[in-house]
Amino acid sequence: MLHVGLDLCRPRVDVHVLDADGRRVLVTRASPDADGLCRLAGRVEFTGRPVRAAVESMTGARYVRDVLTGCGWEVVVADAQKVKGLAPLACKTDKIDARVLAELSLRDLVPAIWLPPIEVREDRERARFRLHLVKHRGMLKQRVHSTLMTFGIRVPESDLFGLAGRNRLAGLLAGLELPEPWAGNVAASLRLIDTLDADIDACERQLRALGASHPYQPRLMSVPGISWVLGYTIGAEIGDIDRFASASKLVGYTGLCPRVYQSGGTDHRGPLTKAGPKYLRWALVEATTHACRHPAYRARYQHTSKRLGRQRGPKVARIELARDLATAIWYMLARDEDFAPAGAGPVLAA
Repeated sequence: MLHVGLDLCRPRVDVHVLDADGRRVLVTRASPDADGLCRLAGRVEFTGRPVRAAVESMTGARYVRDVLTGCGWEVVVADAQKVKGLAPLACKTDKIDARVLAELSLRDLVPAIWLPPIEVREDRERARFRLHLVKHRGMLKQRVHSTLMTFGIRVPESDLFGLAGRNRLAGLLAGLELPEPWAGNVAASLRLIDTLDADIDACERQLRALGASHPYQPRLMSVPGISWVLGYTIGAEIGDIDRFASASKLVGYTGLCPRVYQSGGTDHRGPLTKAGPKYLRWALVEATTHACRHPAYRARYQHTSKRLGRQRGPKVARIELARDLATAIWYMLARDEDFAPAGAGPVLAA
């Protein structure tokens, strides 16, 4: 068997090939497009031996994996941070990185990550693109508010972008109360907000239709604070619940656990690991806005919030509650049951 290390960057792929005895067979470069990867596969497979390859996780790594898998290779995507921990380097170049991946493949030490099937990747892209549009709409709205504050214009309406607020903005623009170029920027922002509103509505209609057939959606919507949008996002980011052996594994995947520094008598809790997908963390923390009022969590949330003070307490309490929701979600999906907690779990240091 041949073992191939692939270091991917935008213009090229650095390639290092070893045989089963660890001898170097080929060191080369290839283009990261379909033609270049297929030509690379043809060059490496001239010996007729099976090929196992490893490529670090980054943008484009899944495409490289899909193309080379179609050429008959066995390709795994390695966790970049864990590779760095297994093989710390004093000198780091693309060629050395490719060789390190080939050596790890030879020794069967590649820290491979789970690659979701195309259906899960499609679900994630739909949910993430909606969040992307919502983020940009929010930025535009904040810019309009900032412009009005700059010129001392007070807005009594609770929603500046509702019907009454839009009428006031139209009056401000028509009355020339804003000078140029600020008036033109506000008008352009309003046009972009309208366009984004239409696109977000289309995304939400699509998510609602697809969520009706998602196997996890009914269970997730029984959790307090989780609507169909958050349910679809959480279900897409989790993927297959069976890949998590326990609730603690899912909680660790969310990245909502504190870092642990333990040695001898020292045991210190640091900031959150933030190891998993940020969209899953966002959805769980967003759900705590309403879940903190649920009878199963209200008393514990309020106790943590008051104990740590007004500034830090609510933030820590929300993270703690988000971990509890992740724990409940694992049990629900693993057992195929609706949300019915007996109470909140033990406190985890934050």
